[in-house]
Amino acid sequence: MVVTATEFKANFGKYLELIAKEDIFITRNGKTVAKVVNPQVSAVDSLRGMLSGAASDIDTDSLREERLLKYENNM
Repeated sequence: MVVTATEFKANFGKYLELIAKEDIFITRNGKTVAKVVNPQVSAVDSLRGMLSGAASDIDTDSLREERLLKYENNM
């Protein structure tokens, strides 16, 4: 969901409830300035649902190792 900063501020309680269901992107002057996410849902869990087939079996440790290797290779 995308909302303006003014709308978010005016209806903060409403958006706190909605965060449980979806991420909220906050805009100011037409530009995204923040993303509010549910802390109970990890990024890995969110992405895992988008992967298909064998890729959905990737665990957190494998993803962490892959990120570290990419980071080390770019240094």
